[in-house]
Amino acid sequence: MSNFEDNPFSDPAIDNPFADPAVQQVARNTSSATQGLDDYNPFDGQQNANQATVPQQPTQPAIMQAVSPPAGGQYTRPGPTSQNQGPPSDFTTADFQKRQEELERKAEELARREAELRAGSAGRRNNWPPLPAFCPVQPCFYQDINVDIPLEFQRVVRHLYYLWMFHSLVLALNIVGGMALMFTDQGPTLFGLSILYFVMLTPFSFICWYRPIYKAFRSDSSFNFMVFFFIFLFQILITVVQSIGFLGGGSCGLITSIEAFGKNVGSGVVTLIVTIGFITCVVADVLLITKVHRIYRSTGASLAKAQAEFTTEILRNQHILTDLVTLSAFKTMA
Repeated sequence: MSNFEDNPFSDPAIDNPFADPAVQQVARNTSSATQGLDDYNPFDGQQNANQATVPQQPTQPAIMQAVSPPAGGQYTRPGPTSQNQGPPSDFTTADFQKRQEELERKAEELARREAELRAGSAGRRNNWPPLPAFCPVQPCFYQDINVDIPLEFQRVVRHLYYLWMFHSLVLALNIVGGMALMFTDQGPTLFGLSILYFVMLTPFSFICWYRPIYKAFRSDSSFNFMVFFFIFLFQILITVVQSIGFLGGGSCGLITSIEAFGKNVGSGVVTLIVTIGFITCVVADVLLITKVHRIYRSTGASLAKAQAEFTTEILRNQHILTDLVTLSAFKTMA
């Protein structure tokens, strides 16, 4: 064992490899290169003094931008943008002024178009009744349900218009019934009154109850709704009387038809058709006034609103204001 404990490099005859200057130089270089790694402590909060400090780059959160797909369907990646990107440097006061001038020009164009539309609606030509151009009498009203009436009320307004036309048709058939009763004793009287009813009731019904309900739905006018309800109730009462057909009343109602069947079957058939027409008018009147009243109540209108609207319309009328001022002056002088 003593042989193993001896230093083999103690013999000067044996060359020591670590004594070689080249080997020592390599050992020094290796130790200096691994010195930083040997001194590094992963649990130390401070960085080793011998380790080179790497500059930290400022970081920013990733921002995804919504990009609309191009027309060709090819998507391109948007370029990098700054987080707090302000207006472009070349956007000057002149550009702001130019943009403001463009907005003002567009506003003036919109105002001009609105004025043209108002002038066109106020200055549009009347188209009802549809008379030929050579007729000396020209149309008195403008009526276009598709333009004037809101979409949800167009159907009920059309039904009211058809109802007015049906009333006119029944009144015209009443004249035919009066001509058929010319063969009986009451023929001349009934025929003359039937003509008078057609001439009077046809235009008056259009002006007094159809035009108010047309304007009521067109401009949501409570006053016109009230006028319609008031006049249309009289329309229903008159139609009920005509459907009864009192003798000498000028209408081919139920009583007149029974009397006509006793004298002439042909006259009785004609008057019965007219009677059915009057009864149909009464039923249609009741159904439509109920529907209009339901719509009227759903809009939140009331009698107070109608009175306020009536007062406003009076104050807007210059002729009425002039008459009121004149009347007040006369009262003051008296």
